[in-house]
Amino acid sequence: MKYLIFTLIISILYLSACRDDNFDNSPDIALQFSTDSVVFDTVFSGIGSATRRFKVYNPSDKKIRISEIHLGKGEASKYRMNIDGVPASSLSDVEIAGKDSMYIFVEITINTNQDMLLEQDSIIFQTNGNYQDIKLLAWGQDVHFINAEIINTATWTDDKPYLVYNSMLVDTNQVLTLEAGTHIYFHRGSRMYIAGTLIINGTLNEPVILEGDRLEYMYFDVPGQWNGIWLMNGSKHNNFNYAEIKNAVIGIQVDTLADVNIPTLTLSNCKIEHHSYAGIYAQGATITAFNSLIADCGYYAVALTIGGSYEFYHCTIANYWRNTFRDSPSLVLNNYYEYEGQDIIRPIDKALFANCIVYGNTKTELYFDKHPDGALNYTFENCLIKISDDTERDETNFIDVIYNQKPLFVNTDNYDYRLDTLSPAIDQAKIDFINSYPAELSFDIKGFERLTNQKADIGAFERENN
Repeated sequence: MKYLIFTLIISILYLSACRDDNFDNSPDIALQFSTDSVVFDTVFSGIGSATRRFKVYNPSDKKIRISEIHLGKGEASKYRMNIDGVPASSLSDVEIAGKDSMYIFVEITINTNQDMLLEQDSIIFQTNGNYQDIKLLAWGQDVHFINAEIINTATWTDDKPYLVYNSMLVDTNQVLTLEAGTHIYFHRGSRMYIAGTLIINGTLNEPVILEGDRLEYMYFDVPGQWNGIWLMNGSKHNNFNYAEIKNAVIGIQVDTLADVNIPTLTLSNCKIEHHSYAGIYAQGATITAFNSLIADCGYYAVALTIGGSYEFYHCTIANYWRNTFRDSPSLVLNNYYEYEGQDIIRPIDKALFANCIVYGNTKTELYFDKHPDGALNYTFENCLIKISDDTERDETNFIDVIYNQKPLFVNTDNYDYRLDTLSPAIDQAKIDFINSYPAELSFDIKGFERLTNQKADIGAFERENN
């Protein structure tokens, strides 16, 4: 009996030794990482961050056992981690097979009433008596938090950013004013509904910015991050000056207004870019636009549908969309819609494009969807346009137009739509339009005076050395 017990003990010790031999127990072993730090761009107060991840590699041919992985601040840490599928602030005896790896995922939530707060921590690894760490860094930003709220008459300023969660509504007969420098972020799926009036009072040096809430640099031109601004049926007297509206599904949707003599929207010096469907999508609205850029949209840069009245002066409509295939024109005009099998006529009373550029990377960037029984009154004067020969149009409505000559923007890959030195748009604008609207058009979107040599350029950007 004693012999059997002795034999069993020896066997257990032998097997245990064999198991230890399968691990690399060298004190010189060092884990390898895909990064030495995990950095979060600005995290809004009270809102969880995006998830970051990194890899932990075992460089040895044998298995290794990490004695402990833990957050430096332990349970008090604002960070959360998931270790290869296990959520924990610490985890012991983590094994990695030879030449294998594992993922660690990290998130953070910051609650702060400070304008900016740096939150630091680290993830510490103990392996065979050695300590290694990955630095964690995040900046917290205090915000005005707007969550599915109905807004009455109010003024928002640049004291701190606004974060819109689950959309917002400016109520009927109410006015929301956004002063210079105001910055509004929208969470995914959110929209700004305007039943009343939206006034944007940006300036050249302090524009009002409306964009998605993903602040990492890689998201600066990613479309579809929020749903956009919707000027609803009955909204009127909206006025946007020096606004930058970016990264939505539809930048500005302008709904039907019963009285076309009341302006729905006036745009001045605005940039409307990186939208997955359209920059401006209007339905029977009244819009006047000066010195504005509408660019980089998945279907239409500007869609003027089911009638309305429209005037665009010195605007650049440029669509070099490259995220997916695009065969729709940058600019489309339409005067009807279908309802229960019937065509409902809604005339376009006026569509004037003066000193504008309409260009992009498809065969044609202008299309008229005209019902023969309805009016579609358009004029293009002193414009530069890309249009195919088979596009049906009335040539009498094109006055001093430059057809299908590349505008020679500085760099469309970098979304720089200023005019290069040899652009055919230089000095080709009609001065009468500038003299008709001196306050709006005497300077371009960048603040450069247009008539320094008694000539002006087509589009939103005046060549700076003219």
